[in-house]
Amino acid sequence: MKEIFIIEENFEEKNLVLNFLKKKNLNAQTISLNEIKKIEKNKSTIICTKNLQEKIGGKSEILKVSRTFGSTNILVLEKSEAGYEMQNDLGGAYVIISLKDFNDVILEIIFQSLTDDKYSFSDPKTYSLVKMAEKVAKTDVTVFIHGPTGTGKEVISNYIHQNSVRSEKPFVAINCAAIPENMLEAMLFGHEKGAFTGASSANKGIFRAADTGTLLLDEISEMPLSLQAKLLRVLQEKKVTPIGGQRDIDVDVRVIATTNRNMIDEVKEKKFREDLYYRLNVFPIETLHLSERTDDIIPISIALLKRHTEIGKLPFITDKAKKILTSYNWPGNVRELENVLQRAIVLSDDKIIDESHIMVDVSCNNNLYKNFDEKISQAVL
Repeated sequence: MKEIFIIEENFEEKNLVLNFLKKKNLNAQTISLNEIKKIEKNKSTIICTKNLQEKIGGKSEILKVSRTFGSTNILVLEKSEAGYEMQNDLGGAYVIISLKDFNDVILEIIFQSLTDDKYSFSDPKTYSLVKMAEKVAKTDVTVFIHGPTGTGKEVISNYIHQNSVRSEKPFVAINCAAIPENMLEAMLFGHEKGAFTGASSANKGIFRAADTGTLLLDEISEMPLSLQAKLLRVLQEKKVTPIGGQRDIDVDVRVIATTNRNMIDEVKEKKFREDLYYRLNVFPIETLHLSERTDDIIPISIALLKRHTEIGKLPFITDKAKKILTSYNWPGNVRELENVLQRAIVLSDDKIIDESHIMVDVSCNNNLYKNFDEKISQAVL
């Protein structure tokens, strides 16, 4: 993990930033300017204040300090009554953030400026879920993730893979609801040349493509009953037989399955095989609706804004805009949040997102929206 050095001179909030980054599992430490000059060359990041930069002679001097030990990124923080602004140079390797104070939005922007993580979180419920995912990642058991659409089931699946012994091997995902029934078997298990009309060449299939790695069976509840028995056999015997093939082929795959349905009901209604359900449900994980983990809304928002803006141009979310985001119930979860933030980027000046840029769909006649107008009025007062 890349080291992050926070130069402590002229930096009153250094411990606040340090503790926040450590909570995010970044390898951060404070250090004096003299000590940093003695460090052996390594690819690290420097964080310092604009005051320190000017004190030692400006931008050119802080760049010299970074080159001394091979730092690849510099983040300069400047307190300014003019408010938030982010500037970057050297292809994003040198970034200046101007700010009034170190609130939660600024801290998340700092974090996203230092990492390639796609998502961030702060809610205790999510921390518990991630800890559980880390534990199961160290094993090779089958995981069944269930939760509403748009709550990060594929993100958790990928996280388990990245933290497992298979992390350097393939991660292959297939959406069982998106593949026509007559093609799904061939997609999963492969086929030989000439096995059916149109099979002009052989295909090894998803299971063999994921061999030694992880296979994500997304929305497995949509898999046809006729195919569920064949999947059960593969999971039990760890062998696949391509369509038109005459022999079994060994596969070594860690399987993760996801669903947004109540699988007990699916089993009772004979829509899903009971034996397959118990074969998959070795280690169940439940993802939560975004409204059940409101402390995640701002961290996720900053991560999504980063995804849809240029390097070094992350916009700031004002307090009033933040209140609107955290007051809404998000029936569409993270996917809906992403849509709203993309609208906000279009409407804003790419620097500040305020309450006028937040457009949510409150047209539905649903209890989720009952108190939303009142909450919005309170938020913008």
